[in-house]
Amino acid sequence: MAEIKAVLIIFVLTIVSLVLIPLQWIAIRLRLQIRKKLPQIWHQIATRLVGIHIRQIGQPATDRPLLIASNHASWVDITVVGSLMPLSFIAKSEVSGWPIFGLFAKLQRTVFVNRTKRSETAQVADAIAERMAAGDAMVLFAEGTSNDGNRVLPFRSALLGAATRALGEDENSKVWVQPLSVAYQGFYGLPMGRAHRPHVAWYGDMELAGHLWGIFSRGALDVVVRWGEPVLVDRTTDRKALTLRLEREVRAMTIASLLQKPVEELESDLCEDSDIVESHEFFSNAEKTVKAGA
Repeated sequence: MAEIKAVLIIFVLTIVSLVLIPLQWIAIRLRLQIRKKLPQIWHQIATRLVGIHIRQIGQPATDRPLLIASNHASWVDITVVGSLMPLSFIAKSEVSGWPIFGLFAKLQRTVFVNRTKRSETAQVADAIAERMAAGDAMVLFAEGTSNDGNRVLPFRSALLGAATRALGEDENSKVWVQPLSVAYQGFYGLPMGRAHRPHVAWYGDMELAGHLWGIFSRGALDVVVRWGEPVLVDRTTDRKALTLRLEREVRAMTIASLLQKPVEELESDLCEDSDIVESHEFFSNAEKTVKAGA
């Protein structure tokens, strides 16, 4: 039965993609406003087909320019977050060359980052700032890599510089950075726990095809998305201090979601340096010891 479900999902998504891809390509070429909405429609269809139930706590900021700083556990994060509002992602440059996923990323107007060349960081930050200044909400997976979904890794500060670059030359301009937490809480309506969370997480050298099939055939995920309070950035904002603040807020929200507790009940020391739960193998293949970006 699970295999039939996966085949049906792939079939329907293929049909939807064949309809929406040409429309999105035309919308991008003609710079139509709908180019921001079509990817969201695709993600909404995908989450419903797979059976991903999303519960939002808080609201995305309506002010622009906006940079969203999120944790990252899986390619599923992209579909979950992408279904909530029109936005674009910041991804590693390798993604642009991936079959199918690379095409989807380009059609969502992703900004690609070459992490092996630090000399390009300023150029990429400028590209992100330009998109933000044009009104696009940009999502940065600030850990710079994916993980097992049981923790939040330290945030990297380099690309958060795009927030200050988006200020431009106008002394009165404002930019917002909003922390975002994505936590996989349930599986078939039951608490997921640390043992099953790697079913969703995609990291290390895990094979994408097998992981896709696992999500499509098993699905039925409960995801909690928590929006933190937007942080107003100006020219006096210290990038490293901002990075640490966002990291702590996202970690606190993620822990609260996984433990199903209000953020207010968490101790401050837990937010600063806790690995809430240890990674636990769920797949039979032992490839999850090395982390890789997604």
